[in-house]
Amino acid sequence: MSGFPGQPDNLTDGPRRSYQVRPDELEGAVRDTLSRQVALARPLGVDPAGQAIRRANRIRRRRTAAGLALAAVATVLLSAGMAQLGAETGRDGKPIVVIGDPDPSVGPIPTASVPGVDPSPGTPAARLSSETLVSADGRRLVLPDVGPAERAQPLPGGDGWLVVSTPSTAGRSLWVVQNDGLVQVLLAGAGPIVLAPDSRQVAWRDGSDLLVAGLIGTQLIAVARTPAPTDAEPVRFVGDSVLVRLDPADAGHTLWRPAVGQLPGAVDRQSLNVYGKLPDGRLVGQIATTGPGRTCLAVLDPTHLTPRQTGCGPDLSQDGAGGISADGRWLLVNGRVGKASRALLVDLWRLGANTKAVSAGPPMTGPVVWSDDSHASYLDGTGDLVRVDVGRVRAGKPASPTPVPGVPAGDRPVLVTGF
Repeated sequence: MSGFPGQPDNLTDGPRRSYQVRPDELEGAVRDTLSRQVALARPLGVDPAGQAIRRANRIRRRRTAAGLALAAVATVLLSAGMAQLGAETGRDGKPIVVIGDPDPSVGPIPTASVPGVDPSPGTPAARLSSETLVSADGRRLVLPDVGPAERAQPLPGGDGWLVVSTPSTAGRSLWVVQNDGLVQVLLAGAGPIVLAPDSRQVAWRDGSDLLVAGLIGTQLIAVARTPAPTDAEPVRFVGDSVLVRLDPADAGHTLWRPAVGQLPGAVDRQSLNVYGKLPDGRLVGQIATTGPGRTCLAVLDPTHLTPRQTGCGPDLSQDGAGGISADGRWLLVNGRVGKASRALLVDLWRLGANTKAVSAGPPMTGPVVWSDDSHASYLDGTGDLVRVDVGRVRAGKPASPTPVPGVPAGDRPVLVTGF
């Protein structure tokens, strides 16, 4: 570089710089310079690869921690579920089966008119043989693959029936028979089974335990279980509680409230049978007295089963058959007139020290169906239908049995309530 005009660039006495460079030499020099710059490793202000690795490590650690937490939760839940399952299935005897899945191959229930059946819509009863249901309006409904049956009642909404089998060496079964012909087994191999009046709850004995469950659609849900004495068995529902008879051969009942827990420690030791409840919720039952073999009727407190009112006089049977009219006035119960076994009609409104009873017809078996406050039906020992008119019975005209039409020979009908 020149400092002043006319002054040469090189002020020293050394050799002058040569400006004669060939193009190929210049290109080689540039290539060499660039090669040395590329080969030189210089530190970067930002390391993208390191950042990515560190981010991946953090994500992996977070996922590992989350996985361990989920595994711990799953272990706790599985342990609780297995403990509950073990508590529900740990029992003596043959296990019950709570199953479903109706057979889709079963067709609709065939219907037919049955001659001789009163089609009056006011008759709230139907007759069920082991395979045939005859409704009050004259329809005959064949129940496929069901039977022999002991009890039956309509499902909520009238979409079918709950059917309880007769006892066998394998236990009892509970079926759902839907209107479209599908048959579903809800219980198999169970002990005594009782149904709530509205068909929304089921109680049964299983091994050493008592169980109760709700019925939603065709599924048993919310099963509650409690240990029970050896001979204890469910008798009937009293609201959301289950009346439990402690020993069929002796007096004594208790009320199990599944929402509370186990069977109560305090139990009644006087009641022999409970026939139903009055409109105010009190129960009517049979109690033992101090006299040998003598029993009385009693109105029982619905909480502790304590007798609040008693009526002695009728000679009552201890088989437990009986039913109360909806208004709470009349009781049909088995007993004796002289030496003859008869169904008796008792006026509960006049229950007292000298209660009277009149003969209503032959002895009853199975449930009693009250169609209104003055008409009832039941089956006698041969399976014939007995229709009781309170007015006629009080006038000294007991009811007579009549054969049930449309029932195959050899089949015993079952009276179905709730139609």
